Amino acid sequence: MRNRTTALILVVILCFYLLLAVQRGVWLMATGKPVLVVFGLGVLMLPVVGAWFVVTEVRMGNASSRLGTRLEAEGLWPTEEVPRRPSGRPDLKAADEIFEKRKAEVEADPEDWRGWYRLSLAYNDARDRSRARKALRRAIELDRQRA
Repeated sequence: MRNRTTALILVVILCFYLLLAVQRGVWLMATGKPVLVVFGLGVLMLPVVGAWFVVTEVRMGNASSRLGTRLEAEGLWPTEEVPRRPSGRPDLKAADEIFEKRKAEVEADPEDWRGWYRLSLAYNDARDRSRARKALRRAIELDRQRA
């Protein structure tokens, strides 16, 4: 619940910022000077991009949470944990072993969202966030195709 509260606070702050950007963009366009009008149009694009980003991330977070809940309810949530070094970083050798196991699951059934979700968790444990997000997107896509 703490993560959702933090995300909500950040979304509210971003919306406030985007409203300020719209206000500044309109103000620049109202000057009537060609350079400022063009600049105002550019400033107005920031809220569009920001809103798209927020909607995309919130949808992905909700889908991820829903799939995680389903995975746990099915008793398939991974139980092995990556050992940590004294610094708090994951032991990459152990993370690689778990990753290979998850990768084999995905290769055995590439159309099962559960394997992709568990692979995303393995990537995340190994601190490979970009691949974790790609695997998570694939899990969400497979679940949507199935539904």
